[in-house]
Amino acid sequence: MSVYLVGAGPGAVDLLTLRAVRLLGEAGIVFHDALVPDEILALAPQAEKVAVGKRCGRHSTAQRFINKRLADAARQHKVVVRLKGGDPMLFGRAQEEIHYLASRGIRVEVVPGITAALAAAAQTGVSLTQRGVARSVAFVTPRVGEGAAPSSWLAAALAADTVAIYMGAGDAPAITQALIAAGKSACTPVSLIENASRNDCRTIAGTLAQLPRLAEQLNAGAAMILLGEVLRAAAIAERQPTRRSLGR
Repeated sequence: MSVYLVGAGPGAVDLLTLRAVRLLGEAGIVFHDALVPDEILALAPQAEKVAVGKRCGRHSTAQRFINKRLADAARQHKVVVRLKGGDPMLFGRAQEEIHYLASRGIRVEVVPGITAALAAAAQTGVSLTQRGVARSVAFVTPRVGEGAAPSSWLAAALAADTVAIYMGAGDAPAITQALIAAGKSACTPVSLIENASRNDCRTIAGTLAQLPRLAEQLNAGAAMILLGEVLRAAAIAERQPTRRSLGR
């Protein structure tokens, strides 16, 4: 009995790993996140598709239910794929599923995917680390699940040269207030990248003080917040009258 935790990456089909494509083609059932596009699900035409995604402000599947469904499926199907946006091991609650399945004697294999922060950096053409400017990067989220301990995201963000904030666009005012109150300069450059790697990608650049207003310009897609001096050139270019946003 096996379950494969597979990273779907940021959304572009051709950014999947070869192993991910092979497993999708072999899967009898695929449990997928809400943001996994139909083009990727189409790579498993023979599989039963079960949506188990979680999105802020919307009805979502309880994690304990997902765990049980995965275990039940492993006893019925030779190949069970748990398809997660980005990389399974970063803000994907993979450890809960691994522990649950392992405790029931079910083998788990993790197939990495490209995480949203790296896709966002590639989309903007801005390296998260730069010699003489940034030697540390923090991946953080202010999102805290029900019953979970308080997040230490703020301390991590203040300690790093470049910060990638996951699942934060909806909390942009609170994030801005917390960072500035803790001593982060209001002029720190930021970029919001929506739907990184996809044809409808958008990039909006500015400063930390402008973050709430910038977030209001986003559509309904998944958005990544990047923060740090490495983004200074992008923030300056955004203020030019001929340029509103980046994207392909």
